[in-house]
Amino acid sequence: MLKHEDNERLVRVGPGTPAGEMFRRYWQPVLLSSELPETDGEPVRVRLLGEDLLAFRDTNGKVGLVDAYCPHRRAPMFYGRNEECGLRCVYHGWKFNADGDCTDLPTEPPDSPVKRNVRITAYPTVEKGALIWAYLGPKDTMPPTPDYEWLRVPAANLHVSRTNQACNYLQALEGGLDTAHSSYLHNNKLGDNTYLRNRDGAPKLEIEKTDYGYSYISHRQADGGEYVRVYHYVMPAQQMRGNFTARTGGPAKYPKVDGHVWVPMDDETTCVFNFFYGDDKDVVFSNDVRDHFDDDYGRGKDDMIPGTFWLKRNPSNNYMIDRQVQKTQTFTGIKGINTQDFALQEGMGPIVDRSKEHLGSSDRAITTMRRMLLEATRTVEDKQTPPGVEPATHNHFRPHDKFVPAGEDWRLFLKDDIKAKW
Repeated sequence: MLKHEDNERLVRVGPGTPAGEMFRRYWQPVLLSSELPETDGEPVRVRLLGEDLLAFRDTNGKVGLVDAYCPHRRAPMFYGRNEECGLRCVYHGWKFNADGDCTDLPTEPPDSPVKRNVRITAYPTVEKGALIWAYLGPKDTMPPTPDYEWLRVPAANLHVSRTNQACNYLQALEGGLDTAHSSYLHNNKLGDNTYLRNRDGAPKLEIEKTDYGYSYISHRQADGGEYVRVYHYVMPAQQMRGNFTARTGGPAKYPKVDGHVWVPMDDETTCVFNFFYGDDKDVVFSNDVRDHFDDDYGRGKDDMIPGTFWLKRNPSNNYMIDRQVQKTQTFTGIKGINTQDFALQEGMGPIVDRSKEHLGSSDRAITTMRRMLLEATRTVEDKQTPPGVEPATHNHFRPHDKFVPAGEDWRLFLKDDIKAKW
Protein backbone atom coordinates (compact mmCIF):
# COMPACT_ATOMS: atom_id res chain seq x y z
CA MET A 1 0.00 0.00 0.00
CA LEU A 2 0.99 3.64 -0.39
CA LYS A 3 0.81 6.12 2.47
CA HIS A 4 -1.86 8.77 2.08
CA GLU A 5 0.69 11.59 2.03
CA ASP A 6 2.76 9.83 -0.65
CA ASN A 7 -0.35 9.18 -2.71
CA GLU A 8 -1.23 12.88 -2.53
CA ARG A 9 2.32 13.77 -3.54
CA LEU A 10 2.01 11.68 -6.71
CA VAL A 11 -1.55 12.36 -7.88
CA ARG A 12 -1.70 16.16 -7.62
CA VAL A 13 -0.27 17.71 -10.79
CA GLY A 14 -1.17 21.41 -10.75
CA PRO A 15 1.40 24.22 -10.64
CA GLY A 16 3.46 24.16 -7.45
CA THR A 17 2.65 20.57 -6.50
CA PRO A 18 5.52 18.06 -6.18
CA ALA A 19 4.36 15.85 -9.05
CA GLY A 20 3.29 18.84 -11.13
CA GLU A 21 6.74 20.41 -10.87
CA MET A 22 8.36 17.06 -11.65
CA PHE A 23 6.24 16.60 -14.82
CA ARG A 24 7.18 20.12 -15.87
CA ARG A 25 10.85 19.09 -16.15
CA TYR A 26 9.99 16.82 -19.11
CA TRP A 27 8.71 17.59 -22.60
CA GLN A 28 5.07 16.48 -22.75
CA PRO A 29 3.03 15.55 -25.84
CA VAL A 30 0.10 17.93 -26.04
CA LEU A 31 -1.78 17.37 -29.30
CA LEU A 32 -1.72 15.32 -32.44
CA SER A 33 -0.21 17.43 -35.21
CA SER A 34 -3.38 16.72 -37.16
CA GLU A 35 -5.38 18.69 -34.58
CA LEU A 36 -3.77 21.86 -35.99
CA PRO A 37 -3.98 21.05 -39.70
CA GLU A 38 -3.58 24.52 -41.22
CA THR A 39 -1.75 27.78 -40.74
CA ASP A 40 -3.87 30.64 -39.37
CA GLY A 41 -6.52 28.02 -38.57
CA GLU A 42 -8.83 27.57 -35.61
CA PRO A 43 -7.09 27.41 -32.23
CA VAL A 44 -7.53 24.38 -29.97
CA ARG A 45 -8.23 24.38 -26.25
CA VAL A 46 -5.66 22.44 -24.21
CA ARG A 47 -5.88 21.29 -20.60
CA LEU A 48 -2.41 20.34 -19.37
CA LEU A 49 -1.07 19.81 -15.84
CA GLY A 50 -3.97 21.75 -14.39
CA GLU A 51 -3.53 24.75 -16.71
CA ASP A 52 -6.00 26.04 -19.32
CA LEU A 53 -4.06 26.78 -22.50
CA LEU A 54 -4.67 27.44 -26.19
CA ALA A 55 -2.72 26.03 -29.14
CA PHE A 56 -2.58 27.62 -32.59
CA ARG A 57 -0.52 27.29 -35.76
CA ASP A 58 0.64 30.68 -37.02
CA THR A 59 1.13 31.97 -40.55
CA ASN A 60 4.61 30.42 -40.81
CA GLY A 61 3.51 27.05 -39.40
CA LYS A 62 4.96 27.60 -35.93
CA VAL A 63 2.83 26.22 -33.08
CA GLY A 64 2.07 28.50 -30.18
CA LEU A 65 0.86 27.28 -26.80
CA VAL A 66 -0.36 30.18 -24.71
CA ASP A 67 -2.56 31.03 -21.76
CA ALA A 68 -6.22 30.51 -22.58
CA TYR A 69 -7.04 34.02 -21.34
CA CYS A 70 -5.86 37.43 -22.51
CA PRO A 71 -3.59 39.20 -19.99
CA HIS A 72 -5.58 42.44 -20.51
CA ARG A 73 -9.00 41.62 -19.04
CA ARG A 74 -8.82 37.79 -19.05
CA ALA A 75 -11.09 37.43 -22.05
CA PRO A 76 -11.02 33.95 -23.67
CA MET A 77 -8.43 33.80 -26.44
CA PHE A 78 -10.26 30.86 -28.05
CA TYR A 79 -12.44 33.35 -29.93
CA GLY A 80 -9.38 35.23 -31.14
CA ARG A 81 -8.32 35.90 -34.72
CA ASN A 82 -5.36 33.78 -35.84
CA GLU A 83 -3.73 36.14 -38.34
CA GLU A 84 -0.35 37.41 -39.54
CA CYS A 85 1.82 35.39 -37.14
CA GLY A 86 -0.19 36.03 -34.03
CA LEU A 87 -3.39 35.50 -32.10
CA ARG A 88 -5.50 38.62 -31.64
CA CYS A 89 -8.02 38.89 -28.80
CA VAL A 90 -11.39 39.95 -30.22
CA TYR A 91 -12.33 41.89 -27.08
CA HIS A 92 -9.91 44.82 -27.55
CA GLY A 93 -7.62 43.67 -30.36
CA TRP A 94 -4.51 42.98 -28.33
CA LYS A 95 -2.28 40.60 -30.32
CA PHE A 96 0.39 38.12 -29.23
CA ASN A 97 2.79 35.91 -31.16
CA ALA A 98 3.69 32.26 -30.49
CA ASP A 99 6.49 33.34 -28.14
CA GLY A 100 4.07 35.36 -25.99
CA ASP A 101 5.23 38.82 -27.13
CA CYS A 102 2.65 41.58 -27.57
CA THR A 103 2.89 42.66 -31.24
CA ASP A 104 -0.06 45.04 -31.44
CA LEU A 105 -1.91 47.17 -28.89
CA PRO A 106 -4.54 49.13 -30.84
CA THR A 107 -6.33 50.55 -27.78
CA GLU A 108 -3.19 52.29 -26.48
CA PRO A 109 -1.18 55.26 -27.80
CA PRO A 110 1.70 54.32 -30.16
CA ASP A 111 4.30 55.27 -27.54
CA SER A 112 2.62 53.35 -24.69
CA PRO A 113 5.07 51.34 -22.54
CA VAL A 114 2.39 48.70 -22.00
CA LYS A 115 3.27 46.98 -25.29
CA ARG A 116 6.84 46.41 -24.13
CA ASN A 117 5.83 45.15 -20.70
CA VAL A 118 2.78 42.97 -21.29
CA ARG A 119 3.12 39.34 -22.33
CA ILE A 120 0.89 36.32 -22.51
CA THR A 121 2.19 33.14 -20.88
CA ALA A 122 3.66 30.99 -23.67
CA TYR A 123 5.45 27.65 -23.62
CA PRO A 124 8.05 26.28 -26.07
CA THR A 125 6.80 23.66 -28.54
CA VAL A 126 8.28 21.22 -31.03
CA GLU A 127 6.74 18.74 -33.50
CA LYS A 128 8.02 15.18 -33.54
CA GLY A 129 6.43 11.81 -34.25
CA ALA A 130 3.11 13.30 -35.50
CA LEU A 131 2.75 15.05 -32.13
CA ILE A 132 3.13 18.55 -30.76
CA TRP A 133 5.27 18.57 -27.62
CA ALA A 134 5.56 21.34 -25.03
CA TYR A 135 7.83 22.19 -22.13
CA LEU A 136 6.17 23.88 -19.14
CA GLY A 137 9.14 24.02 -16.77
CA PRO A 138 11.70 26.70 -15.95
CA LYS A 139 13.71 27.92 -18.93
CA ASP A 140 17.03 27.29 -17.24
CA THR A 141 16.24 23.58 -16.80
CA MET A 142 14.78 22.97 -20.28
CA PRO A 143 16.38 19.79 -21.69
CA PRO A 144 16.93 18.97 -25.38
CA THR A 145 13.80 17.72 -27.13
CA PRO A 146 12.99 14.00 -26.70
CA ASP A 147 14.56 11.42 -28.99
CA TYR A 148 12.70 8.14 -28.39
CA GLU A 149 13.14 5.65 -31.21
CA TRP A 150 9.52 6.07 -32.28
CA LEU A 151 10.11 9.78 -32.90
CA ARG A 152 12.69 8.94 -35.56
CA VAL A 153 10.42 6.60 -37.53
CA PRO A 154 9.11 7.67 -40.99
CA ALA A 155 5.39 8.43 -41.17
CA ALA A 156 4.64 5.29 -43.22
CA ASN A 157 5.99 3.08 -40.41
CA LEU A 158 4.39 4.92 -37.48
CA HIS A 159 0.85 5.30 -36.16
CA VAL A 160 -0.16 7.62 -33.32
CA SER A 161 -3.64 8.09 -31.87
CA ARG A 162 -5.22 9.80 -28.89
CA THR A 163 -7.82 9.00 -26.26
CA ASN A 164 -8.94 10.89 -23.15
CA GLN A 165 -9.47 9.10 -19.87
CA ALA A 166 -11.59 10.14 -16.87
CA CYS A 167 -9.18 9.30 -14.06
CA ASN A 168 -5.84 10.30 -12.59
CA TYR A 169 -2.78 9.56 -14.71
CA LEU A 170 -1.25 7.28 -12.06
CA GLN A 171 -3.89 4.54 -12.13
CA ALA A 172 -3.79 4.59 -15.95
CA LEU A 173 0.01 4.31 -15.93
CA GLU A 174 -0.17 1.50 -13.37
CA GLY A 175 -2.50 -0.40 -15.68
CA GLY A 176 0.00 -0.05 -18.51
CA LEU A 177 2.83 -1.43 -16.39
CA ASP A 178 0.78 -4.36 -15.05
CA THR A 179 1.53 -7.36 -17.24
CA ALA A 180 -0.40 -9.97 -15.21
CA HIS A 181 -3.84 -8.55 -15.97
CA SER A 182 -3.60 -9.34 -19.70
CA SER A 183 -4.25 -13.04 -18.99
CA TYR A 184 -7.62 -12.12 -17.52
CA LEU A 185 -8.91 -8.69 -18.50
CA HIS A 186 -7.83 -9.14 -22.13
CA ASN A 187 -8.73 -12.81 -22.50
CA ASN A 188 -10.97 -12.39 -25.52
CA LYS A 189 -11.13 -16.09 -26.40
CA LEU A 190 -12.34 -18.07 -23.40
CA GLY A 191 -10.96 -21.59 -23.27
CA ASP A 192 -8.43 -21.02 -26.06
CA ASN A 193 -5.08 -22.09 -24.60
CA THR A 194 -3.23 -21.56 -27.88
CA TYR A 195 -2.72 -17.94 -26.75
CA LEU A 196 0.62 -17.66 -24.99
CA ARG A 197 -0.63 -15.38 -22.25
CA ASN A 198 -3.53 -17.74 -21.47
CA ARG A 199 -1.19 -20.62 -20.65
CA ASP A 200 0.43 -19.03 -17.61
CA GLY A 201 -1.55 -16.49 -15.62
CA ALA A 202 1.16 -15.89 -13.02
CA PRO A 203 4.12 -14.31 -14.84
CA LYS A 204 7.40 -13.88 -13.03
CA LEU A 205 8.94 -10.42 -13.20
CA GLU A 206 12.50 -9.14 -13.28
CA ILE A 207 13.11 -5.40 -12.95
CA GLU A 208 16.33 -3.68 -13.97
CA LYS A 209 16.62 -0.01 -13.07
CA THR A 210 18.09 2.26 -15.74
CA ASP A 211 18.95 5.92 -16.16
CA TYR A 212 15.61 6.51 -17.93
CA GLY A 213 13.36 4.47 -15.58
CA TYR A 214 13.53 0.69 -15.80
CA SER A 215 13.16 -2.30 -18.05
CA TYR A 216 11.09 -5.16 -16.79
CA ILE A 217 10.92 -8.69 -18.06
CA SER A 218 7.85 -10.89 -17.89
CA HIS A 219 8.40 -14.67 -17.98
CA ARG A 220 5.48 -16.97 -18.75
CA GLN A 221 5.88 -20.74 -18.96
CA ALA A 222 5.01 -22.26 -22.34
CA ASP A 223 5.50 -25.66 -23.95
CA GLY A 224 9.22 -26.22 -24.54
CA GLY A 225 10.35 -22.94 -23.05
CA GLU A 226 8.95 -19.60 -21.95
CA TYR A 227 7.32 -16.54 -23.43
CA VAL A 228 9.49 -13.55 -22.55
CA ARG A 229 8.44 -9.91 -22.91
CA VAL A 230 10.89 -7.09 -22.33
CA TYR A 231 9.00 -3.87 -21.49
CA HIS A 232 10.30 -0.40 -20.73
CA TYR A 233 9.05 2.19 -18.29
CA VAL A 234 10.32 5.60 -19.36
CA MET A 235 10.02 8.44 -16.87
CA PRO A 236 7.69 9.98 -16.06
CA ALA A 237 4.74 8.18 -17.70
CA GLN A 238 5.57 6.17 -20.81
CA GLN A 239 5.35 2.42 -21.41
CA MET A 240 6.78 0.48 -24.36
CA ARG A 241 6.18 -3.17 -25.18
CA GLY A 242 7.05 -5.45 -28.07
CA ASN A 243 4.57 -7.17 -30.36
CA PHE A 244 6.91 -9.19 -32.52
CA THR A 245 5.34 -12.52 -31.56
CA ALA A 246 1.82 -13.53 -32.52
CA ARG A 247 -0.54 -14.44 -29.69
CA THR A 248 -0.22 -18.09 -30.69
CA GLY A 249 3.58 -18.13 -30.53
CA GLY A 250 4.75 -17.61 -34.10
CA PRO A 251 6.03 -14.39 -35.67
CA ALA A 252 3.54 -11.56 -35.89
CA LYS A 253 2.29 -10.49 -39.31
CA TYR A 254 3.24 -6.92 -38.45
CA PRO A 255 6.25 -7.05 -36.07
CA LYS A 256 6.06 -3.81 -34.15
CA VAL A 257 6.58 -1.88 -30.95
CA ASP A 258 3.56 -0.56 -29.06
CA GLY A 259 3.35 2.01 -26.33
CA HIS A 260 1.51 4.76 -24.53
CA VAL A 261 2.32 8.14 -23.02
CA TRP A 262 -0.03 9.23 -20.24
CA VAL A 263 -0.20 13.02 -19.88
CA PRO A 264 -2.09 14.53 -16.92
CA MET A 265 -4.67 17.06 -18.03
CA ASP A 266 -5.43 17.71 -14.38
CA ASP A 267 -5.82 15.63 -11.22
CA GLU A 268 -8.82 13.69 -12.54
CA THR A 269 -8.41 13.51 -16.33
CA THR A 270 -5.65 12.12 -18.51
CA CYS A 271 -4.73 12.41 -22.18
CA VAL A 272 -3.34 9.14 -23.58
CA PHE A 273 -1.21 9.07 -26.71
CA ASN A 274 -1.05 5.58 -28.19
CA PHE A 275 1.65 4.67 -30.71
CA PHE A 276 2.98 1.73 -32.64
CA TYR A 277 5.79 1.52 -35.16
CA GLY A 278 7.23 -1.16 -37.41
CA ASP A 279 10.31 -3.26 -36.79
CA ASP A 280 12.03 -1.84 -39.86
CA LYS A 281 11.37 -0.04 -43.15
CA ASP A 282 9.53 -3.05 -44.60
CA VAL A 283 6.78 -2.87 -41.97
CA VAL A 284 4.55 -0.21 -43.49
CA PHE A 285 1.01 0.40 -42.24
CA SER A 286 -1.78 1.07 -44.70
CA ASN A 287 -4.81 3.03 -43.54
CA ASP A 288 -6.78 -0.22 -43.38
CA VAL A 289 -4.18 -1.81 -41.09
CA ARG A 290 -4.10 1.27 -38.86
CA ASP A 291 -7.90 1.21 -38.62
CA HIS A 292 -7.86 -2.53 -37.85
CA PHE A 293 -5.54 -2.10 -34.87
CA ASP A 294 -7.45 0.92 -33.54
CA ASP A 295 -10.74 -0.98 -33.85
CA ASP A 296 -9.27 -3.99 -32.05
CA TYR A 297 -8.25 -1.76 -29.15
CA GLY A 298 -11.62 -0.03 -29.03
CA ARG A 299 -10.37 3.39 -30.10
CA GLY A 300 -11.44 3.37 -33.75
CA LYS A 301 -13.36 6.18 -35.40
CA ASP A 302 -16.72 4.58 -34.61
CA ASP A 303 -15.72 4.14 -30.94
CA MET A 304 -15.35 7.88 -30.29
CA ILE A 305 -17.96 10.46 -29.42
CA PRO A 306 -17.93 12.56 -32.63
CA GLY A 307 -15.59 15.52 -32.52
CA THR A 308 -13.87 14.37 -29.32
CA PHE A 309 -11.30 11.90 -28.01
CA TRP A 310 -13.74 10.42 -25.46
CA LEU A 311 -15.04 6.87 -25.88
CA LYS A 312 -18.70 6.12 -26.52
CA ARG A 313 -18.29 3.19 -24.15
CA ASN A 314 -17.94 4.88 -20.78
CA PRO A 315 -19.25 4.78 -17.20
CA SER A 316 -22.61 6.28 -18.21
CA ASN A 317 -23.48 3.09 -20.12
CA ASN A 318 -21.29 0.60 -18.19
CA TYR A 319 -19.00 0.40 -21.22
CA MET A 320 -21.84 -1.41 -23.05
CA ILE A 321 -20.94 -4.63 -21.25
CA ASP A 322 -22.63 -7.72 -22.74
CA ARG A 323 -23.16 -10.27 -19.98
CA GLN A 324 -23.96 -13.06 -22.42
CA VAL A 325 -20.69 -12.47 -24.24
CA GLN A 326 -19.00 -12.47 -20.84
CA LYS A 327 -20.45 -15.90 -20.08
CA THR A 328 -19.54 -17.48 -23.41
CA GLN A 329 -16.83 -15.60 -25.33
CA THR A 330 -14.67 -13.10 -23.44
CA PHE A 331 -13.59 -12.63 -19.84
CA THR A 332 -15.20 -9.18 -19.53
CA GLY A 333 -17.96 -8.91 -22.13
CA ILE A 334 -16.55 -5.48 -23.01
CA LYS A 335 -15.43 -4.76 -26.58
CA GLY A 336 -11.96 -3.33 -27.13
CA ILE A 337 -8.68 -4.01 -25.35
CA ASN A 338 -8.16 -0.41 -24.24
CA THR A 339 -11.86 -0.06 -23.40
CA GLN A 340 -11.44 -2.95 -20.98
CA ASP A 341 -8.55 -1.06 -19.38
CA PHE A 342 -10.61 2.11 -19.13
CA ALA A 343 -13.53 0.30 -17.51
CA LEU A 344 -11.34 -0.90 -14.65
CA GLN A 345 -9.15 2.18 -14.30
CA GLU A 346 -11.96 4.73 -14.49
CA GLY A 347 -14.17 2.43 -12.40
CA MET A 348 -11.75 2.83 -9.49
CA GLY A 349 -12.89 6.44 -9.20
CA PRO A 350 -11.05 9.57 -10.31
CA ILE A 351 -8.27 9.07 -7.72
CA VAL A 352 -7.57 5.74 -6.01
CA ASP A 353 -7.09 5.49 -2.26
CA ARG A 354 -3.98 3.31 -2.35
CA SER A 355 -3.84 2.99 1.41
CA LYS A 356 -6.53 0.30 1.02
CA GLU A 357 -4.55 -1.89 -1.40
CA HIS A 358 -3.13 -5.37 -0.87
CA LEU A 359 -0.37 -5.90 -3.42
CA GLY A 360 1.25 -9.12 -4.62
CA SER A 361 4.46 -10.23 -6.30
CA SER A 362 3.11 -9.45 -9.78
CA ASP A 363 2.80 -5.78 -8.73
CA ARG A 364 6.57 -5.20 -8.46
CA ALA A 365 6.65 -3.08 -11.61
CA ILE A 366 4.02 -0.79 -10.11
CA THR A 367 5.62 -0.42 -6.69
CA THR A 368 9.01 0.24 -8.28
CA MET A 369 7.52 2.93 -10.52
CA ARG A 370 5.87 4.65 -7.55
CA ARG A 371 9.15 4.74 -5.64
CA MET A 372 10.94 6.19 -8.66
CA LEU A 373 8.32 8.91 -9.13
CA LEU A 374 8.46 9.81 -5.43
CA GLU A 375 12.25 10.02 -5.65
CA ALA A 376 11.95 12.19 -8.77
CA THR A 377 9.66 14.68 -7.02
CA ARG A 378 12.24 15.07 -4.28
CA THR A 379 15.05 15.34 -6.81
CA VAL A 380 13.26 18.29 -8.43
CA GLU A 381 12.65 19.86 -5.02
CA ASP A 382 16.40 19.64 -4.47
CA LYS A 383 16.90 21.48 -7.80
CA GLN A 384 18.47 18.44 -9.43
CA THR A 385 17.67 16.75 -12.76
CA PRO A 386 15.25 13.79 -12.65
CA PRO A 387 15.91 10.55 -14.60
CA GLY A 388 15.14 10.23 -18.30
CA VAL A 389 15.19 13.92 -19.16
CA GLU A 390 18.28 13.78 -21.37
CA PRO A 391 17.77 12.16 -24.81
CA ALA A 392 20.98 10.12 -24.44
CA THR A 393 19.26 8.12 -21.70
CA HIS A 394 16.27 7.04 -23.83
CA ASN A 395 17.23 6.97 -27.52
CA HIS A 396 19.02 3.65 -27.83
CA PHE A 397 16.63 0.84 -26.85
CA ARG A 398 13.37 -0.84 -27.78
CA PRO A 399 11.20 -3.55 -26.18
CA HIS A 400 10.75 -7.04 -27.60
CA ASP A 401 8.87 -10.27 -27.02
CA LYS A 402 9.79 -13.78 -28.11
CA PHE A 403 9.36 -17.44 -27.34
CA VAL A 404 12.66 -18.52 -25.75
CA PRO A 405 13.47 -22.25 -25.97
CA ALA A 406 14.21 -24.10 -22.75
CA GLY A 407 17.86 -23.80 -21.70
CA GLU A 408 18.47 -20.51 -23.52
CA ASP A 409 19.52 -17.37 -21.63
CA TRP A 410 16.94 -14.80 -22.65
CA ARG A 411 19.50 -11.99 -22.33
CA LEU A 412 21.73 -13.52 -24.97
CA PHE A 413 18.77 -14.73 -27.02
CA LEU A 414 17.25 -11.23 -27.23
CA LYS A 415 20.44 -9.17 -27.01
CA ASP A 416 20.26 -7.70 -30.54
CA ASP A 417 16.46 -7.41 -30.53
CA ILE A 418 16.29 -4.85 -27.73
CA LYS A 419 18.54 -2.29 -29.44
CA ALA A 420 17.03 0.60 -31.38
CA LYS A 421 17.18 0.11 -35.17
CA TRP A 422 15.76 3.39 -36.42
